[in-house]
Formats: sequence, C-alpha cells, structure tokens
Amino acid sequence: MSHYSLVIRNGTFFDGDGSAPIRADLGVRDGVVATIGSIEPGSAEREIDADGKWVIPGMIDAHTHYDAEVLTSPGLGESVRHGVTTVILGNCSLSTVYADADDCADLFARVEALPWDAVHSAVKENKTWDGPKSYVDAINAKPLGLNVAGFIGHSDIRATVLGLDRATTADVAPSPSELSRMKEMLSEALDAGFVGLSTIRSSFSKLEGTRWPTRLLPSTFASWKEFGALNNVLRSRGRIHQSTPNLAKRSEMARYFAQSMGGRRRPLKTTIISAADVKADRTVVKAAIAAAKVVNKLGGNGFRWQHLPVPFEVYADGVDLVVFEEFGSGADALNIRDVLERSDLLADESYRRRFRKDMTARGFKVWHRDLYDAEIVACPDASVVGRSFGDVADERGIEPADALLDLAVAHGKALRWRTTIANDRDDVLDRLQQSDVVQVGFADSGAHLRNMAFYNFGVRMLERVATRKFMSIERAVHRLTGELADWYGLDAGHLRIGSRADIAVIDPAGFDGSSAAYAEAPMPGLEGIDRMVNRNDAAVAATIVGGQVLYEYGTFADGFGSTIHAGKFLRAKDS
Repeated sequence: MSHYSLVIRNGTFFDGDGSAPIRADLGVRDGVVATIGSIEPGSAEREIDADGKWVIPGMIDAHTHYDAEVLTSPGLGESVRHGVTTVILGNCSLSTVYADADDCADLFARVEALPWDAVHSAVKENKTWDGPKSYVDAINAKPLGLNVAGFIGHSDIRATVLGLDRATTADVAPSPSELSRMKEMLSEALDAGFVGLSTIRSSFSKLEGTRWPTRLLPSTFASWKEFGALNNVLRSRGRIHQSTPNLAKRSEMARYFAQSMGGRRRPLKTTIISAADVKADRTVVKAAIAAAKVVNKLGGNGFRWQHLPVPFEVYADGVDLVVFEEFGSGADALNIRDVLERSDLLADESYRRRFRKDMTARGFKVWHRDLYDAEIVACPDASVVGRSFGDVADERGIEPADALLDLAVAHGKALRWRTTIANDRDDVLDRLQQSDVVQVGFADSGAHLRNMAFYNFGVRMLERVATRKFMSIERAVHRLTGELADWYGLDAGHLRIGSRADIAVIDPAGFDGSSAAYAEAPMPGLEGIDRMVNRNDAAVAATIVGGQVLYEYGTFADGFGSTIHAGKFLRAKDS
C-alpha cells in the first residue's frame, strides 16, 4: 500500500512564508501536506517530477467576479490553469447571496460587462439558498475546482432590504430598522465565514436591465453614516472592508482613511482599488502610496491598495469599454443598447461636438483618451488595422475622435482596438510590487469578458521577477500566497506539515514572454460567447487542490468541474 497519494519530487520548494527555497520532496496524504524533505522512491500512488521547477503554495486571486460562473462552471478552469487555487468572490459590492435573479442580473451585467441573460439564468436555475449559511452549503455541494472565499456585497444587501428601486434613489435612506437589518445580514455573512463587506462609490458603476437602466449601483447611494454602522460590525470581528472609490472625488479617500485608522478604536482592515501608475496622471500613484504610508503609521497598519502587477491593457469593441462611463458623452453612448440607435447617436454632429470636447477635457481621468495611443487590432477595413485612431485621422484630415466614431458607426463591434491605461513603466511597477501598503490583486477575473484578461497575473508577476530580479523569488511567492491568505484570514497560501495540499508547480523554463499575449476561448457554460484569455501552457506544470492533480501543462484531469470535488468554501476567521 502506498504511503502517500502524491509525491512531488526534486522540486525547488517555497513555503509561502518568504523563507529561502530548499530542494525537497513533498508528500501528500489525505489531502494535506504530510512530508517535506526526502521521500523514498515507490512510496506514492502518483509522482510528479519537479526537477528544475518551483513548488509553491497555490496562488490566491483576491479580486474576482466569478459569482455567476461558479454556479454554472464550478471548476473555474481559467484560474486553475494558471496555478491559482483560491479565489475571492463578491467584490465591488456585488454578490448573489441575498438578491433574486432579476436584481443580480441588473447589478452585475453592465458594471462587470457580463451578459444579463447569463447572470440571470445562473442565479435563477441554481439558487437553493436563502442566506449566507445555505449559500456556503450550496457552493460546497458544487464540484469546485479550486477554493472559494467571499465578500458579502453591500449592493446585494441594500437592494434586498430597500428594494432595488428605493436602493437606487438619491433621497432615500434606510430607516433605523432597515439599517439594523442590514447589520444583521452582514453579521450572518461573517458568521458563515465571509471575509468581510464590499462596497462601491465609483460613478462608472451602473445598473443594466429594463427596469432602472443607467442608475448607479445601490452602494453608491449610501451615506458615510450607513458605511460607518456596517464598518463597526466589521471592526468588532477583525474582518475586511473592500471598496472601489469614486476616483474623480479624491477628497472621499479621506473618509476611507479615517474609517481604516485605529487610535482609541480597533483599526479596520481596508483594501481599496487601486495602486496604479495611471498614464493620464503620473502624480496619482505617488500620492496614493505616500498617503497610505502615513495612514498606516498613524492608524494601525490596516490599509492596503490593491494592485495589478502587469500593464493594464484593455480592449474595446466599438465603444464598449467601461472607461467610456467616466465622461458624459461616453456614458450616453453606452446607455443605448440598440445597435442602430447607437450608430445614429455616434453619427450625430451635435453629439460629436460633445464627444470631442470630452475627449480633450482637462481634469482627473482614468483613461488618458489619447487616440494616438489606441491601436486598432481588427476591423473589416483592413487598411486601418495596426494603426492608431490618431494616425487614421491624420491621413483623413479629421479629428482623432471623429476617426474613432466614423469607424464605430461603419463597423460597430467588428471594430476592435486596444490601449494601455496604466502600469506601463517597469521601474514604477517594480516599486509598487515591493510596497508594504500594496497587495497583489485586482485581476477582475470572470468579468469584462471582451475587455481584459488578467487570469494569469501571478504567473506574469513571477516571470517579471525572474527576468528583472527586482525582488527575490521567495518574496514574490509570499506576496502571491501567504501574505494574502494571512491578511484575509484564510486557511491557504502556505505549505507546511498539516496544511491543505493546494500547490502550484511552476516551470520557469516556460517563461518565454508569451504569457502577456491575448487569445480568445469559449466561455464555459455560455454557448456562442468567447472571452479574452492569456495562456502559456508551458509555465504551469501542475495545479493541485486538496491533494488532487487538476491540471498539467494545458490538460485538465478527467472529471474536472463535473465529478471531481477538489475545492471548498474557505471560511475566514475572526481576528
């Protein structure tokens, strides 16, 4: 009889704590790490040769929107194939715990660029739960590929208590009894093991559907008194507040900082989007890091910026891109869902005057709006492919904004283009990935299917570190694993005797630069819909969850996502 179910032999072993690597075998028994050291040949049911490879704890993706996908395609294979073994759902005020299918679809579809019908059917056809505890039970009953943890979404709670109409009406505030119910619902979620509460203030974040389209999400209508009452619940349990601020109102950050700080009270663990080297304003990232350092020094070290550790490159089909939400004429175009009506708007000269003005307006912006820095990658008019809108405009003797609109009117979503919004300077990226007020996250996995793909952010960060050598590999592994697990209070991110055998085997020989390339693949569970992906099947030799080998060099195990139950809902602990 074999002593181990799995042995990973001769690997360079990283524990996730930041310790220097060692050469070791790792033995798995009953889903946990049983031995780290030297293991005799022939003592395992299965062996993986990790010679020349890195054996690390499975990586953690702390910012995902897999809330609908986990119900229909619970393997979550696009993350598993990149060495991720734990994801956190429920970010940006959005979860599917309390709200019904209609509300969930309206909440998720526009802001996360997901098909309304897909979200609606996923919730309607799968919902057997009536609250956090039964939600956890329902998730655990799924054939999970990896581990799942979750925030409870404030928009989810608020819409359920107030009704979606009242929750998105500016002059409506919850009554004392309604606020009390919201606090009870948050407590129920924390009791069930949710890591904390997610909120949102962003003016980009709008409803979809036919009832109240274009209204902002419920969480954006809350007062800071309402946030404060819910934060007190979090603070008492040592749980986390995740949020997306309104970046156009920098003064609001003072509110987050004040809520995070301790003093006579306990600090509130707070994680905010985003530490990014924004092209539109190079001063933003310096100010953000400096402010967070002061807040943590004075207030108890509870604040973290989330940071995407790769260039923030986005793609658009026509004008379908979330950053168009940040200016009036862009939002007006996105408000129109009918293709012909939208084309009529984009062709209208009075609209174009507003669009040109918005594109060149001063003031804070997330997108630089430089159409010379926007490359056309696909179009029925092959003569424009590979060129910027600015170049096309110069050739035609028109404004760059008109070149974009002309092509969008002529070709609609068949016009595909890309631009990099942030994180384009390597030296700044290096510094951000080493900052103690930054945590690695903000991949938005499972959302923005046609706009971005950062599922493999961890692999790409490890490749950057191996190539540029701006920090040690062990520290990079720690930042992607143990540091996040400890901060969120999850049983993950470490390889020790007795820990869950959630493991990624990384093959550095596969670091050939191709991990940054984009491709398209069918969206699991959604017939006829493709999503953007990054794939380099040579970089991840194996992904193992609960001791089960789920993926090896581009191939998933038989039964993955259907009969194999590898992952579980990870319950956060009070601290």
